[in-house]
Amino acid sequence: MGPSNHHRGKAALRWEVQRELVEFALGIANSKYPFLWIIRPDLVNGDTAILPPEFNEETKWRAFISKWCPQEEVLNRPSVGGFLIHCGWNLAIETLTAGVPMLCWPYFRDQQTICKYACMDWEVGLEIGSDVKQDEVQKLVKELMDGKMGKQMKKRAMEWKRQWNRARLL
Repeated sequence: MGPSNHHRGKAALRWEVQRELVEFALGIANSKYPFLWIIRPDLVNGDTAILPPEFNEETKWRAFISKWCPQEEVLNRPSVGGFLIHCGWNLAIETLTAGVPMLCWPYFRDQQTICKYACMDWEVGLEIGSDVKQDEVQKLVKELMDGKMGKQMKKRAMEWKRQWNRARLL
């Protein structure tokens, strides 16, 4: 697998119910990859985020969980292999220009449109269904990190990064 890890971002990614958080947590845990997860106190609407004990046991040697991180700095680290995102415009552009493929979980407003761009037009994303299940999360994380599509997405994301860097120099 190498040094890459999966980064779960902090920007407006929130869960409506604790069940969604648990499904994501167990899917990420079962993928067996190291990861950084930013968990804010308000992560679950109207509740405190509680991760299941099996998640903590399964990931204790390969997870770094924090309340905050310098997101743009993290995205630009070469060890980041993927990013879980709602597909808000600003963060999608930051992720794209960092050359990082995305796991897209759009929720509302323009997020579905941006998800479509990331997955279909830019070819740098995989979409997670709205009724999230841990098996789907695990499968998509594995595909993103080591699958054929994931490797193609990483190449495309790096092409976008190179284009961004060329455009900045104009």
